[in-house]
Amino acid sequence: MKKNWIWAAGCVLLACVLVSCTPKNMERDKNVAEKTRLLGEAYLRDQKYQAALREFLKAEGLYANNYLLQEDLGLVYRELGRLDLSIRHFKKALDLNPDYPSANNNLGNAYADLTEWDKAIEQYKIASTNLLYATPSYPLANIGNVYYRQKKYDLAETYYHKALKVNRDLVLALDGLALTYMATDRVEEAIEKLEKAIELAPQAALVHFHLADAYRQKGDYRKAHTLYLKVAELQPDSDLVDKAMEEARKMEKLY
Repeated sequence: MKKNWIWAAGCVLLACVLVSCTPKNMERDKNVAEKTRLLGEAYLRDQKYQAALREFLKAEGLYANNYLLQEDLGLVYRELGRLDLSIRHFKKALDLNPDYPSANNNLGNAYADLTEWDKAIEQYKIASTNLLYATPSYPLANIGNVYYRQKKYDLAETYYHKALKVNRDLVLALDGLALTYMATDRVEEAIEKLEKAIELAPQAALVHFHLADAYRQKGDYRKAHTLYLKVAELQPDSDLVDKAMEEARKMEKLY
């Protein structure tokens, strides 16, 4: 009798599993997962990272085999400082869609955060040479960033120029090229690039900070002071403000 009861219970459980796996239910779960993922992306854009992660994990529980979702998880884990998980999910995105250069670029960013330069450059080059990638200027500029951080300024300049050849208005490349010029005592050229970058992105506090640094390097302390204060105006609740105000106070003593 007991065996019959166990057998019957097993059949009921199997039937429930089979019902839950019907194409109709799977399609429903995929649709709910996609709506949940899009909500998570809205939180991610608003820098509400914990809320974004909650939605992405819900979506993954419903349907994990979505390369866009895996990339989203990689992005949010990177913002939360979990580079190990970030890399894992970018790799999952590429397992699901090997011809997805955005994930290569983002995987390169995660490796760059870890200063694993060779791995970062490898991923950036895969992304930049993919003919389907709509924005190859970004991985090209990111290669420039790696070489800049390694103080390989000739190579950095080469890749920033490659990026700007693809997109002459790429602020990331203009800013990086300006920093390279500053590092090689070409401050006037740096100021020219940064001024253009600010025309394109007038709310970019970090670019204003770099332009202030360039004017300080030039010896125009009054202009540098004004720009450091502008940083505080643009981004009052950031760590950058403390650095900007410290530099502004130094400039006050020099003019």
